[in-house]
Amino acid sequence: MSSLITESLNTQHFIMDKDDRRRNKNIGKDFMCRLQCMFSHSSGSERLSLEDVQQWSQSLERLLESKYGLATFSCFLKSEYSDENIEFWLTCEDYKKIRPSFRMSSRAKKIYEQFIKTESPKEINIDYHTREQIKRNVKTPTMHCFDDAQKIVFGLMERDSYPRFLRSDVYRTLLESLATDATKG
Repeated sequence: MSSLITESLNTQHFIMDKDDRRRNKNIGKDFMCRLQCMFSHSSGSERLSLEDVQQWSQSLERLLESKYGLATFSCFLKSEYSDENIEFWLTCEDYKKIRPSFRMSSRAKKIYEQFIKTESPKEINIDYHTREQIKRNVKTPTMHCFDDAQKIVFGLMERDSYPRFLRSDVYRTLLESLATDATKG
């Protein structure tokens, strides 16, 4: 009786493994299609390539420089409910491009309220001294008033989120799917 149960469980496990592999392969293809659809309205006929995806593993900077890489990483972080860091980092990048100082002031206050202030909706993990320094900086904002926090957040992503992303099913399946496509055609 117990050998029958064991054999049944092993067969079930094999079927589940096969299903998981098939599902993961489809996840990679589906995700790749969604990424390409997201950017289908942008310039050129750029397609996501195996080389692009392989380069994402070289550094977080490389990943974030790629529009597909940034979108994939952001989706991954959202799936883990930890997207406040990338949102803050991107918001800071946009903030640095603001030129009229009156816009900078209101935008700096919004960023502070959304990401820096204790108990804010998307509070980032920074130390007390950096938080207090930014609180003072926001009173007379410059384009660099969030630089320290942005460096801290980048470091957190580089040490924590980015390695998890590289080990994730999303990234590995995307790589496998593109590698399979590359060998076929």
